Amino acid sequence: MAEDASSRFIPRSIGALSQGYGATPFIRDLLAGLTVGVVALPLAMAFAIASGTTPDRGLFTAIVAGFLISALGGSRYQVGGPTGAFVVIIFNVIQRHGYDGLVVCTILAGLLLMVLGFCRLGTLIKYIPYPVTTGFTAGIGVLIFSSQMKDFFGLKAGSPPPEFLDKWEFYLQNTDKIDYATLSIALTALVVILAVRKYVPRIPAPVVGVTVASLMAMVLGAGAETIGSRFGGIPDSLPSFAWPHISLAQIRSLLPDALAIAFLAGIESLLSCVVADGMTGDRHNSDMELVAQGAANIASVAFGGIPATGAIARTATSIKSGAFSPMAGIIHALVLLCFILFLSGVASYIVLASLAAVLVVVAWDMSEVHKFVRLFRAPKSDVAVMLLTFGVTIVIDLTVAVLMGVVLAALLFMRRMSETTGILAVENGFGKGPGIYTAEDAGGDIQAYEIDGPFFFGVADRFRITMNAMQRQPKVFILRLEKVPAVDSTGLFALETFVRQSQGGDTTVLLSGVKPAVLARMRRMGTLDAIGEDNVFADYETALRRAIWLVGANGTGTD
Repeated sequence: MAEDASSRFIPRSIGALSQGYGATPFIRDLLAGLTVGVVALPLAMAFAIASGTTPDRGLFTAIVAGFLISALGGSRYQVGGPTGAFVVIIFNVIQRHGYDGLVVCTILAGLLLMVLGFCRLGTLIKYIPYPVTTGFTAGIGVLIFSSQMKDFFGLKAGSPPPEFLDKWEFYLQNTDKIDYATLSIALTALVVILAVRKYVPRIPAPVVGVTVASLMAMVLGAGAETIGSRFGGIPDSLPSFAWPHISLAQIRSLLPDALAIAFLAGIESLLSCVVADGMTGDRHNSDMELVAQGAANIASVAFGGIPATGAIARTATSIKSGAFSPMAGIIHALVLLCFILFLSGVASYIVLASLAAVLVVVAWDMSEVHKFVRLFRAPKSDVAVMLLTFGVTIVIDLTVAVLMGVVLAALLFMRRMSETTGILAVENGFGKGPGIYTAEDAGGDIQAYEIDGPFFFGVADRFRITMNAMQRQPKVFILRLEKVPAVDSTGLFALETFVRQSQGGDTTVLLSGVKPAVLARMRRMGTLDAIGEDNVFADYETALRRAIWLVGANGTGTD
């Protein structure tokens, strides 16, 4: 077992390369890495700008985190970097705490991810309800779309407010300040991206759209804002390693946002791994993937980046381009590094409106409208969870939305689970024939109920109500537990309360068919002391014989 445990934390890159890695696999990884690197270039800068920071931080993230996610991860094909899921929360953290606060927040999130991975809790993140993920993903898509309207329309106005409703009020009040030259460039980029995606899917559509739009702006002299005019270009080297000072006060104030970043990083990376597994037949290691995500996020901000996670679209692109191993993701990071080292000046000419067009497409993809609409055919409780998460994500805050969605989904799940457990009156008789006692002979002084399903806190109140509704107090009450696979402390407390109330009314409570695991828990909790071990029977027939004897049926007193 020790060997198995240690093997859980061996990166897939080591396993893939140790199985034999020659010229052919390398060429496959090289071509895939080049393709994904080109695709990631505009996306990395666009996500950083939308997050309220500079485009170079997106490139630093794609290089540092992208390298480590592929080198240390638990998936053979995962490609990581900045993604749209983080845009809203990064923007909010920077607005409240500045970039330095984001660095501390991301380090905390990275540590949380590593703890989850090392504690082998990777599979638990997969149990987030589907309506919750659909709701907040669609909400993020709407927020990303909203954040890009100023650059898309070239509004010659100040910065829009961060709140969703206030932002759209700002846009509507400034419709007279639209720059139509910038809008035409953005629309051109958007049309080119959509056309390339549909008719030439093997070509990186965002790169083509950004290139065409930027050339159009240069030729027409439209005066549209560029990366160079707003940010002064991007540096031609990576920043040096810098570790921030972290105080207890910062941890307290940033922990909720750190939890949200860790949650999103874990969810999106594992979803990306599942997509990759479905495309290739491979099987990822979720625990090692979380460890890698944690380490990559810590290193990313230590080198001037922003939060990162596995990117589903880039991972799928890598696979479609023939990736053989995690080396494809590593090469993608090196391609972006070469761009910074040798071609950083080119980035100054990229028109921001074209990057806004890229993010409009990303926002549409993230919203997954078809899945959102389809969920309206689900049970009303699922629809309520999705709409609540969606609405709170847009109007209030992503962190609050996730927490509210998960809590509401959990409560609804508990209600559904409690409804699957039945508490029913049962026939006391167990047969007719010479020498066989039946409950009917006891004159109604024996009553029996059966619990069918888990006896947990969601069922305890219904049990109390059912027991209190009995019209008359019998001399003996039999509770059949043959179909109870598990019981929790609330269920046991409800049972103890019922037993003590029954004893106060001169009613003896017998249990039948208690499973060994349930019986062991009753013994540990002291419930058997209240019931009496002599009142617990292996099967219902034996318990009924004892009940008939207790009420003196037929006056025989025979056991």
